[in-house]
Amino acid sequence: MKRSYNRTVIVTGGSQGIGLAIAQRYAAEGASVAIVARGLDRATAAAEGIVAAGGKARAYSADCAKVADIRAVVDQVAADHGGLDLVVSNAGSFRPMPLEDTTEDVWDEQVDLNLKGAFFLVQAAAPHLVKRGGGRVVLVSSIAAVRAFPNCAAYCASKGGLVSLTKALAVELAPKGVNVNTIMPGNVETPINAHLRGPGNEANIKLMSDRTPTGRAFLDPADIAGAAAYLASDDAKAVHGAVLIVDDGWCAW
Repeated sequence: MKRSYNRTVIVTGGSQGIGLAIAQRYAAEGASVAIVARGLDRATAAAEGIVAAGGKARAYSADCAKVADIRAVVDQVAADHGGLDLVVSNAGSFRPMPLEDTTEDVWDEQVDLNLKGAFFLVQAAAPHLVKRGGGRVVLVSSIAAVRAFPNCAAYCASKGGLVSLTKALAVELAPKGVNVNTIMPGNVETPINAHLRGPGNEANIKLMSDRTPTGRAFLDPADIAGAAAYLASDDAKAVHGAVLIVDDGWCAW
């Protein structure tokens, strides 16, 4: 069912993969989308694509692992659009590495962007959402939050933290009219896992398909965008602190 948002939306990590698919879906539904990426050129290319398709989008640059950048970009988007209705925290880092090789920098890169960045994005956005009478927050976690993946301890920890963060923020912000929920994607075909899908990865691809009940090794980013559309809609007005799994049945085994 098509829904019309007519809202202002921030999507971090919105220049590619899941973030871009979510931004495109929201724009198709009538939202004004602020695409935030670390590089303004990438955000601009994504925004221009949405505009060319008839949507409304604008590019912004920020390093979402840095609190100062987060606060600045949220305030700028709210000023440019006269407010803020929805925030999607999708920016993330995936650096698979054995335990013994994981450095403090590798750990910090993933935890700072995937978890700390999400917290401070919500912190910065919440006053703007409340000022509009309420709003929505969608965090993008991963099935790695609840399933073990070897050589991914830091990534799993950061994504697992998002699940607990979602519940804590949901009960704090629900009285103020803000819904906080998380999407937990399965294996999705995106640029950050391209190195696991190219030539020489046939065994890994077969493992993915064998472990997925549908037999599909990797989902399409648009599959996640549909879940994001639901959580942003009035159909989800009573949904708080939920973890919506979109994984082709991976976690159902």
